[in-house]
Amino acid sequence: QVRLVESGGGLVQAGGSLRLSCTASGRAFDNNIMGWFRQAPGKEREFVAVMRRSNGNTKYADSVMGRFAIARGDAKNTMYLQMNNLKPEDTATYYCAEGLPRLGGTATRTRDFDYWGQGTQVTVSS
Repeated sequence: QVRLVESGGGLVQAGGSLRLSCTASGRAFDNNIMGWFRQAPGKEREFVAVMRRSNGNTKYADSVMGRFAIARGDAKNTMYLQMNNLKPEDTATYYCAEGLPRLGGTATRTRDFDYWGQGTQVTVSS
């Protein structure tokens, strides 16, 4: 059983930056994956970024590549999503998630993850 808590959302002008944080508590494993998803009103939840706890390998959605960066904090069960050059289309509720090891998983789908945070709102104004 893992509990995830996000923080760091807010209102920012286009071109600005925000850093989201996610802290996990409870039983965790080094070979789990940790990721970020977002969901805008009326749209499906979409993949943003993912990181392997064991080796730090990362993967990003094309829409955020070069602007966003996922990183592990000093604490093993903490990760961040650094968001730079934000655009109005980045406006959404952002969720952190953790997934157990899977055979054939892509680590880019909601079905690849087992635990979810409550979400934090990011709003980018023009």
